[in-house]
Amino acid sequence: MTKNPYTVEAAVDGKLSLSDLRMDPATLAHQASVAAAGGNPQLAENFLRAAELATMTDGEVMDLYEALRPHRSTAQELETLGAALESRGARRCAQLVRHAATVYQRRGLLR
Repeated sequence: MTKNPYTVEAAVDGKLSLSDLRMDPATLAHQASVAAAGGNPQLAENFLRAAELATMTDGEVMDLYEALRPHRSTAQELETLGAALESRGARRCAQLVRHAATVYQRRGLLR
């Protein structure tokens, strides 16, 4: 029997990297199916957005996070980001960015 390399001890000892702990998009999509079947469509959408994010690098996710902070982006920058996400197949994340741009415009939160 092979010893499990993914233990708390391995994490504490610095033997695991973030990539060792990254969720697989298929696992997240399955969790979305379970959530939807359980009557929780909002949670299902969150899992599906997470599945899209799981295909991105840590730097790309942090850039997305930074762009969505209030007063960090213009409407055009968010539209460009939404288009870039859409072009890479991250349709749900693109939709979220576009929705944020609309809300930020209305609330005066754009740069």
